[in-house]
Amino acid sequence: MIKQIPRVSLILLLLSGVAVASSEGSLVAQELRCEDQQTPLAIQSRQPRFGWVLAPSDPAARGLRQTAYRIMVASSVSLLASDRTDLWDTGKVSSTETMQIRYGGLALRATKKYYWAVTVWDQEDRPSHLAALASFSMGMLEPTDWKAKWIRGEDANNRPLPIFRYEFSVDKPIASAMAYVSGLGQYELQINGKRIGDAVLTPGWTNYRKTVFYNAYDVSSTLKEGRNAIGIMLGNGMYKVEDTPDRYSKFTGSFGKLKLIFQARLIFTDGSFSVVRSNASWKVHDGPITFSSTYGGEDYDARLEQVGWSEPDFSDRSWGNATETVGPGGVLTSEENPAIRVRHVYLPARVTHPFPRVSIYDLGQNFAGWPEIEVRGTPGSKVKLVAGELLDSAGFVRQTSSGEPQSFSYVLSGKGRETWHPRFSYYGFRYIQAEVSGEAELLDVRGAFLHADVATVGEFKCSDELLNRIHQLINAAILSNMQSVLTDCPHREKLGWLEESHLLGRAIMCNYDVARLYQKISDDLRDAEAANGFVPEIAPEFAVFPGMFHDSPEWSSAIVLNPWIAYEQYGSTAELTKHYEEMSRYLGYLTRKAQQGVLAYGLGDWYDIGPGEPGSSKLTSLGVTGTAIYYADAVALQKCAQVLGKTEDAIAFQRLAASVKRTFNGRFYNPTTHVYDRGSQTDYAMPLALNLVPATDRKIVLDKLVEDIRQHQNHVTAGDIGFHFLVTALMEGGRSDVLYDMLERTDSPSYGYQLAMGATSLTEAWDANPLDSQNHFMLGHAEEWFYRGLAGLDFDLSRPWEERIVFRPALVGTVSAAEANDRSVIGTVAVSWTRENGNFSMNITVPPNAAAMVWVPAETRDSVQLPNARDVSFVRTEAGFMIYRVGSGSYRFTTGR
Repeated sequence: MIKQIPRVSLILLLLSGVAVASSEGSLVAQELRCEDQQTPLAIQSRQPRFGWVLAPSDPAARGLRQTAYRIMVASSVSLLASDRTDLWDTGKVSSTETMQIRYGGLALRATKKYYWAVTVWDQEDRPSHLAALASFSMGMLEPTDWKAKWIRGEDANNRPLPIFRYEFSVDKPIASAMAYVSGLGQYELQINGKRIGDAVLTPGWTNYRKTVFYNAYDVSSTLKEGRNAIGIMLGNGMYKVEDTPDRYSKFTGSFGKLKLIFQARLIFTDGSFSVVRSNASWKVHDGPITFSSTYGGEDYDARLEQVGWSEPDFSDRSWGNATETVGPGGVLTSEENPAIRVRHVYLPARVTHPFPRVSIYDLGQNFAGWPEIEVRGTPGSKVKLVAGELLDSAGFVRQTSSGEPQSFSYVLSGKGRETWHPRFSYYGFRYIQAEVSGEAELLDVRGAFLHADVATVGEFKCSDELLNRIHQLINAAILSNMQSVLTDCPHREKLGWLEESHLLGRAIMCNYDVARLYQKISDDLRDAEAANGFVPEIAPEFAVFPGMFHDSPEWSSAIVLNPWIAYEQYGSTAELTKHYEEMSRYLGYLTRKAQQGVLAYGLGDWYDIGPGEPGSSKLTSLGVTGTAIYYADAVALQKCAQVLGKTEDAIAFQRLAASVKRTFNGRFYNPTTHVYDRGSQTDYAMPLALNLVPATDRKIVLDKLVEDIRQHQNHVTAGDIGFHFLVTALMEGGRSDVLYDMLERTDSPSYGYQLAMGATSLTEAWDANPLDSQNHFMLGHAEEWFYRGLAGLDFDLSRPWEERIVFRPALVGTVSAAEANDRSVIGTVAVSWTRENGNFSMNITVPPNAAAMVWVPAETRDSVQLPNARDVSFVRTEAGFMIYRVGSGSYRFTTGR
């Protein structure tokens, strides 16, 4: 029997979201997740996966391991409180697993809420008792679960965006209520005059002919006994991108008329229930948003507001009836990737007035978002907001780098102090140019930073302020482009160009929990793949660009490489299984495209630094980047097949990889001169990083790479593709000193030069060209080195158990201290080190149920001091390091005097 916690206390703790733990065992289960989410409201899987993170009950403890677990799933908290379950009880399972444990109980019902608890046993077979509790709710599992109809407004162009309402009565007390809604392109839900939820730009972008997201909301406290009203505003989003002569647009395309579907399930205190659904009885009217474009901005006329339109007892006699219609074709599925929210608000750092009634607000940071204003004035007065990344020589906002013309505007109602921000359009900017017409007074101007609400799981800092600023520069661009897809820039394109997702995957994962976002990206790739295996460079592919912008292996290989990268970080075999077929199909497509084993088409090393304007590869042959990525795909699929137990496939992929390697070296490598292709940085870096170089020649090829970098005065020439591999080749080749020298440059081209030019987010081009985007994360590959190289925290779940965590600091230049931590799926991994006057000290933390290899920079074992050597074993000496194996816990290693 599980030791019981008093029922009332247990229920209160669960409802408050607090983990429950007993101190008798040495382990505590925390951060309970179902389908990689905490307390999800709409799980789509009928057999969800469970996981938790272990923490020590005593922070000083070492060598802690989980030896068994027990999961219980029930329909009520009271059952769990009495050590009973009506759905699933695993019993005590001897296992060290703490994640991706698949549900195996009775069938779960659509829209039903369930509760689960986990108990874990430590290395001494001591239970944590009722260690942790959580809940999850199911979504709509079948099309028949939807009783609602898709509805739309009138067929007319150039009208304000529609708003919908529905009023109904509730004649008994409500125990709980859930609402499920999708509005296309995007929507805002209000109930009884209150905005529901704080997510924006919902639902996330998809190929709407394949997949349509709906969102779930707990509206138990919003609906009430008596009269209730539902109000929904619709926006265009990526669903409908129109060609507007006076506004910028990257492309034109539409999936159809704006439409919505809504369904709410109300459960009453007497146990009965009722369903509220969208249908032709709903009312529709023109709203106050007169223009909205994902690219061009948004206009709002407050004079068109209908006060109380989403509240009960509003007179909607002048409103028309909604029209029932059909959906866009995609399967309705719960949006389980991170919601987009306002994550920060920037206030003006400086205000200038270059012209009468024109004010320029400098927010001090380039970011993705929208302006927020507070204003008062007479009806019909107008505030136009022109946002941008840079100013021109006269001090006005310029949009050359970000797509022009783009603007937001607000027409006042004249009813006192008015506050406003766009709802369905965002932009990348630092400056806001406010132009006032009529009798209007701006009282406040701010900037709201919007991005996917992902948890920050990693932190890095060091003693070198330039490196810290580069770290911040890169992360500003990563977050600005982390929406429902990983965009390349938050303004002129906003498209999911795919090379960044795999080349910067590990860098992103060092900082943020993007497990669900990467699952969404893989689903987008699944929807984008053609029957013959072709994958475009963008997913979702809202626009088809011709020629080299449509098919390039360095981009499209994300369909293969992303699931493997995510497995290394999150350990999900389910995602490998789910996408294995399309991964294999794409590799087959590449094999058929190869000419005598070589892939030489596409964009190549985009934006490398060579003769002429930046663009497609200048210094490296297309065959080098294309064929090297082809090899990387084959190796990744070989590893996937091995993990999934597909032995025959693994052998076939291994043979293919070996064949590609022979072809690559035969075509591009001169074994006499040890030169690859034309001898560019990318030419050397890719084969080194991908293990294409013959083992006997690795050192000399690495020396060739270093020689080229030194000849360029420690400047980079590699582009979007090559720089990732350059970082990897130098880091794994023991030449972090070279990377350090490159990052310390402050002249062009370099990160330091971007900072010197005033950049606050990573720019598109190495030289911070003002004609290019000033918020691009495609060159942010150094971020991975900050964690894995400089600080020395290397985490990879695909490696053997005792090698999943490796601490190997890089003592370079004048850096005297560095630290990093990762709140990983198996617990917190952390390292901090300092060096001064010949003394070195390193502190590390290894989570329960894990081990680590520790590389201590020292010439002899005698020079390494361990204040407490328990659970530490010496392994070997290598390359100026003493290597130790440690169990879980905290340790301190020192060397020197």
